[in-house]
Amino acid sequence: MRMKRDFYQRNTILVARDLLGKNLVHRKNGISYIGKIVETEAYINSQDDGAHFNKGLTDRTRIIDEAGGHIYIYNIYGMYQLFNIVAEEKHVHGAVLIRAVEPMEGIEAMYVNRYKKEYSDPTKKDIINLTNGPAKFVMAMDISKEEYYGGDLVDDKRIWVEDAEPIPKEYIVRSKRINIDYATKGKDYLLRFYIKDNPFVSK
Repeated sequence: MRMKRDFYQRNTILVARDLLGKNLVHRKNGISYIGKIVETEAYINSQDDGAHFNKGLTDRTRIIDEAGGHIYIYNIYGMYQLFNIVAEEKHVHGAVLIRAVEPMEGIEAMYVNRYKKEYSDPTKKDIINLTNGPAKFVMAMDISKEEYYGGDLVDDKRIWVEDAEPIPKEYIVRSKRINIDYATKGKDYLLRFYIKDNPFVSK
């Protein structure tokens, strides 16, 4: 069952935690890509100096102002794209970065997308490296800012989050977020969530 608006229109930290174990579904060109969300990070408001949108709304960050459930994708290092889900009520800014997924369906197509070669006798390392990072899974699942920035996971027929069995609290790990050393306060917030011992969690 597709997650509804009320799931996303909640506290960003709760949304980040509760997305663990849910399935991100993307259908394109007759291919179904499904990845179980295994790692997230919450970016909580304009006071969070680790947040990409902490300096306010710009043309690049404008979608943060919309209701929870919208898609916020941005570029980093001029070559990678990161997939975020807007949280909170309209005009209350928060977003969840999806850091890693476990491939569940469409693995052969993911392999071609990531490695630019045919799927043939992949190693365990090859499979894990498909989606164990925020830019990796976006490439593997053939998602792009150009197609999906501002899209709505609640009613878009191409992409959505599907419900699944909740992850027991004892299997959820909470830690500091990654690669935000530029932040003065935000770097110490424990706003990264991941499924304990899942091999697809980013390194």
